[in-house]
Amino acid sequence: MSHWIILPVVLPAFLAPFVVLVARHHIGIQRAISVAGGVVMLVLAAGLAWQTADGSVILYQLSDWAAPFGIVLVGDRLSTLMVLLTAILSLLVLLYAIGSGWDARGWHFHALWQFQIMGIMGAFLTGDLFNLFVFFEVLLIASYGLMIHSGGTVRLRAGTQYVLYNLLGSTLFLFALGALYAETGTLNMADLAERVRLIAPDANMGIRIAAVLLLMVFAVKAALVPLHFWLPSSYAEAPAPVAALFAIMTKVGAYAIIRVYTMIFPPGLEATGGLHGWWLLPAALVSVAVGMVGVLAARRLDRLVAFSVIGSMGMVMVAIALFTPAGIAAALYYIVHSTLAAAALFLICDLVRAGRADLDLTAQPPVAGATMTAALFFVAAIAMVGLPPLSGFLGKLLILDAAFGTDAVVWVWTIILVTSLISLLGFARAGTEVFWKARAVAPDEAAPAPSRPPALSYVAVGGLLALLVAHTIFAGPVTAYTSAISAQLFAPDRYLSTVLETPGKLSDADPDEEAH
Repeated sequence: MSHWIILPVVLPAFLAPFVVLVARHHIGIQRAISVAGGVVMLVLAAGLAWQTADGSVILYQLSDWAAPFGIVLVGDRLSTLMVLLTAILSLLVLLYAIGSGWDARGWHFHALWQFQIMGIMGAFLTGDLFNLFVFFEVLLIASYGLMIHSGGTVRLRAGTQYVLYNLLGSTLFLFALGALYAETGTLNMADLAERVRLIAPDANMGIRIAAVLLLMVFAVKAALVPLHFWLPSSYAEAPAPVAALFAIMTKVGAYAIIRVYTMIFPPGLEATGGLHGWWLLPAALVSVAVGMVGVLAARRLDRLVAFSVIGSMGMVMVAIALFTPAGIAAALYYIVHSTLAAAALFLICDLVRAGRADLDLTAQPPVAGATMTAALFFVAAIAMVGLPPLSGFLGKLLILDAAFGTDAVVWVWTIILVTSLISLLGFARAGTEVFWKARAVAPDEAAPAPSRPPALSYVAVGGLLALLVAHTIFAGPVTAYTSAISAQLFAPDRYLSTVLETPGKLSDADPDEEAH
């Protein structure tokens, strides 16, 4: 049993109260603790990803209670990839929050930040559905506090809407867990996978209801149409570093769908056969369309980016809804891309906001540091739209290729290609209004000159864009790794045998690997 896997959850859980109790009045100490914790988290995440890269599955049993009776944390290729992505994103965004001074505009930013990281890491590493619910609630509480950081009526209203929608999702989650436990007597994922297989097709009504409720819960978290209404205002009104961190939040919903519906309710399972195929793909395609039309119709830069998140999540869900190894591999590649691109765009919005009266897409005097900010926006917009040569283009190609040969190929190709053109027009219009037309507007001599954003802010945004470039350059090894993840998901023998501590055969995808 490896003890390293619990550290990504325990570390922020200890740092958060330490910051409140010891350094609540010393912002410099809070920043030092948070950055040090972020660096340690990155090292831990990289180590876990390295440890599972060969297909090994890491198990941690709290209090040494074996599954399915005890609480377990499980690390495999998928979960450690998401943990590593979260660690990288959180550290860069934290640097931006410090450089821009956002962390000093309200109370307990760094403590809430640590609790947020704890919830995200726990959601990715837990091997139990009830504890997935617990970590979802940790996310909800911490994210609400971060959303209303620095106050404001509009921000408070958006935060309240966000909480109400997610509380509805939490209620559905509890109903789903109750139905699952009533049918199977367990909530451990590995044990559920074994027991659901034993349910006869003529006695599957309860398990089908539970599976539908779970899918609705995860669709709320992933902002899938028509359960997306909470996202545009919430993300647009949140402080920029918080919105950037929230780029990984919707991926928690996507991760849960991938995990649950490849292991517990796989496509070939007779008891729940066809359950998610008939509506998930149409909803995903509608999400792509709604998100990209929203990009074109947006009148504010922050709402434009928020709608692009809906569109990108729709793209991820299109690939997931295919429920094929190629589709899941493409979804994972695009998840990494869209997380980095969305976070960079939210931070760029804040760079623009620092030198303008507002974020309305109207011509205003040039902002301080406009050249650098415009260059960053240009690169991030290309990535989000999916133009060559960046990773968004490669991700869309992978999704289109995964859809080739399926019954929905015409719909998938048509909607993705048309909406890509629509999003290109929307981002081009925004860049023209904010940066190009600004040269024709004379500055107000009575207004104070805007200050240039701090260098640390540019470093953070540049780091995100550099990772996007690296994601493009190393697309070959990355796609090979996501394909290995997908193969492991569709052949979960090693996961099940490790968690349940039973002898099991190795996955056909990894015939030459040694047992962990």
